[in-house]
Amino acid sequence: MLPQNSGSETNIKLPFLFIFFSIIALVFSQILLLINGQMLVDGSFRIPAIWSSAHLLILGWALMVAMGAMYQLVPVAFLTKIWSEKFGFIQFFTTAIGIATFSGMLYLSPQNALIPGILMLLGILMFVFQMVMTLKKQAKPNILTAFVGSALVGLFLTIFLGITLVYSLKSGFASEYYQSFFKSHLLMGVAGWFTLLIFGFSYKMVPMFSLSHGFPMVQARYVYGFYATGLLITLFSFFNNNSLLLKLGFLFLLIGFSIFSWHISIIIKKRLKKKLDKPFTFALIAIGFGNLIHLVAFITLVTGHFSLIIGPLVYLYLLLWIILSINGYLFKIVPFLWWTYKYSKEIGKQAVPSLKDMMNEKIVVPLFTGFVLSVLMVFLSLLFKTVLLFNIGQFVLSIVFIVISLNIVSVLKK
Repeated sequence: MLPQNSGSETNIKLPFLFIFFSIIALVFSQILLLINGQMLVDGSFRIPAIWSSAHLLILGWALMVAMGAMYQLVPVAFLTKIWSEKFGFIQFFTTAIGIATFSGMLYLSPQNALIPGILMLLGILMFVFQMVMTLKKQAKPNILTAFVGSALVGLFLTIFLGITLVYSLKSGFASEYYQSFFKSHLLMGVAGWFTLLIFGFSYKMVPMFSLSHGFPMVQARYVYGFYATGLLITLFSFFNNNSLLLKLGFLFLLIGFSIFSWHISIIIKKRLKKKLDKPFTFALIAIGFGNLIHLVAFITLVTGHFSLIIGPLVYLYLLLWIILSINGYLFKIVPFLWWTYKYSKEIGKQAVPSLKDMMNEKIVVPLFTGFVLSVLMVFLSLLFKTVLLFNIGQFVLSIVFIVISLNIVSVLKK
């Protein structure tokens, strides 16, 4: 019998299932990267081992964490209960099996990854359906609805394009558009899904974690307008090979991200909380990294050097913007979820630990600093093709990821 919660909050077992699976996927992705570092440094990004590692990291870890977080945050952000928790548990197992078998098949036999890919696609489509049905129940849609809804469209397109790539590889279907499909798959997965999703939920979590009030929200409309338009223009440029459109698309993406960074700074200035929590501070630092990477991408595209840096730059964007953001928020969300589940009903009846006691914040600065430095080392190793630097950076990064995972698990012992 699948657990079903009768209250307004989401059954905590559901988001934690996603988080546990993501931790396992994260560890395996790092092992594959360590073993196959030589090929990555040589510039061989499109090989089975790297495909498998990338999908374990992006789908197995980042996507599953995002799904788990959405099961908990959507009811809070949109004031509506999840459409069906029972359906959510079925969706978890379908997606988890799909991602595990798809990533494994990419490593062992990429040409046979279509069937596991379809299973993974089914699980993700179930999630999209769950969220669409949940958002439909929202009394009054707002700008957050636009961000999250568009992110779900980006997720659907990412998976659809990914399956198209596998089918093209197996059958030769539309082989002349393979590069266009690949670029679109990457764009929609990285910027269309993750970035729009982080934008949307940042507008809920930044005021919450900083205790900000009285800030304007009109800037969010411009963030959405510029960034969504940039995505569409860039996507279109991939299929007609128009370099001017590509530059225009990247410019719109840069403008959208810059307005978002400026808007978040306005919200932070309106805070009541003088000293921000350290994990949340690193989530804010990730915004600065994301903005800087967008700027570098646009400048190198205009100057004609983008093709020389695209692989390392995508890596940097994934790690220092998306994954640093997720980790910063995760260090706040997981303790809150567990504390609320275990102790909220005991307040006043017996002594309970404070929320700050749930996670050891003393390790946050050295841990996250080590994360940033090791990512920069790997980035430089990819840029200058230095195997030794890659091995050192990736080894440190793997240790950091393991420590982060252990700390998240340790919350459940509190």
